[in-house]
Amino acid sequence: MPSFEVFGNIVDIAAQRIVPSRVKVANGHIQEITSSGEESATFLLPGFIDSHIHIESSMLLPPEFARAAVIHGTVATVSDPHEIANVLGADGVRYMLEAAADVPFKFFFGAPSCVPATPFETSGALMDARQVAALLDDPRIGYLSEVMNFPGVLSGDQELLAKIEAARSRGKVVDGHAPGLRGDQARRYIEAGISTDHECSTREEALDKLAAGAKILIREGSAARNFDALFALIRDYPDCCMLCSDDKHPDELLHGHINLLVRRALDAGVDLMKVLQAACINPVEHYGLDVGMLRIGDPADFIEVENLSNWKILRTFIHGQIVAEQGKALFAAKQSPTVNQFLTRKLSPDMFRVPVPTGAKTLNVIEAIDGELVTSKMTAVAKNVDGYAVSDPEKDILKIAVVNRYQKANPAVAFVKNFGISRGAFASSVAHDSHNVVAVGISDEEICEAVNLISDAGGGLSLVADNECHLLPLPIAGLMSPGSCEQVGGKYAELDKSVKALGCPLRAPYMTLAFMALLVIPEIKLSDRGLFDVTRFEFMPLFRENRDGNTCSHDA
Repeated sequence: MPSFEVFGNIVDIAAQRIVPSRVKVANGHIQEITSSGEESATFLLPGFIDSHIHIESSMLLPPEFARAAVIHGTVATVSDPHEIANVLGADGVRYMLEAAADVPFKFFFGAPSCVPATPFETSGALMDARQVAALLDDPRIGYLSEVMNFPGVLSGDQELLAKIEAARSRGKVVDGHAPGLRGDQARRYIEAGISTDHECSTREEALDKLAAGAKILIREGSAARNFDALFALIRDYPDCCMLCSDDKHPDELLHGHINLLVRRALDAGVDLMKVLQAACINPVEHYGLDVGMLRIGDPADFIEVENLSNWKILRTFIHGQIVAEQGKALFAAKQSPTVNQFLTRKLSPDMFRVPVPTGAKTLNVIEAIDGELVTSKMTAVAKNVDGYAVSDPEKDILKIAVVNRYQKANPAVAFVKNFGISRGAFASSVAHDSHNVVAVGISDEEICEAVNLISDAGGGLSLVADNECHLLPLPIAGLMSPGSCEQVGGKYAELDKSVKALGCPLRAPYMTLAFMALLVIPEIKLSDRGLFDVTRFEFMPLFRENRDGNTCSHDA
């Protein structure tokens, strides 16, 4: 590995200063930093770290994700592989480890804690405490991934607590996931051994969790966008904040990553050193990452930027190698084999019919919220056609279905508001967290066709409208494509545009759809087994007693 020198204004985050310096790199490490009286035109600083992300949600394999991320100054990710684990179990985790091996990027994978996320859905695998402990014994596994079953923690579920103890006994941190948890419940959850939370949507919620001892991961992903509500925490609690995307779709990854959050925080007036501490330093220290912080003896992981105003990334260095320069990745993406678990079969439109029980009029309805993973619970009068409840696009009450991809079973069907399309249907096999197929649309025929397109492809995103069919195949676990970020991001952007042309007002329609099946995010969701009340953690009926003929209402 060749030795070289880089000259620039070093942003010394620990010392809170900027010093023109020469950095000598040898054998992948920083050998020497020498101050210089001559100011440089460029700036050097530690690389950015995404403190919580599911690589699978980029729809890219790890090497291709890395090629897209390094051009934005990202040098490492704290990566939770629970998406592929829900499809393929521990073998899926090992697949990601192998796919990421020998890539000039620093992936730090965790052991998924909740596969499946709940016992109320069908996943492709079940990972018990023994399997989780075995993964934690692998030196490539650095932590226990987000503990999503917070009701299980609070109720003392012994299997779940055993997973937490397996991590702690091995000196590995435990990530949290507790949307809406406040006060004493937040304290009890964190005292069980949880060290972080990335699900806060309000400052007040974050303050409760900070008070209980958790670090707050400020999230801005493709669907869940909490940055505006939380970024001021960096100013007040710089030691306790990190930045993350959680889920980042390929079209957005083309345009930026953690660098965009850094710029937004600075534009909002947060101090430079505090922002960079959250973006570059805190994840290294919290997770014990083998990532350099631009100090003598550290791995040579750093970035060169044009200035501290436009934040144009000129070069990205990882372990002493220039991996990106002037917006181009300087390494090729290696290929990985195709793995999957997908029961392909043809469904018929009649399988999506919803008979209206005698005397029933009112539906329990999922209300999607743009930019949030949480939903609201509301009611609406069913549109009854020949004894069947159907989509009512005039009132934006649309049929939603989740189809089991692992076993033969009838689709689970419910209704959702705020998807807004006036015709057609779209579907996805990216459906957190069990990754069955989720679809929303106007007619049973279109919904069925959108699902069958995905089934035939062994996974993907589909759109059916105006007698046209469109598909982005995701043949790797039904989650990822072997293509490049440009290819996958381009096709995804086309689908996104087409769904919005049908009337969908959501910022990220496919991402929002994917979370309609996530049973650990309040308030109401749909699994392959039926409509689910997350607040009560139990199934609920699709129809309920009519409320005086009101068209729509929210539950108290």
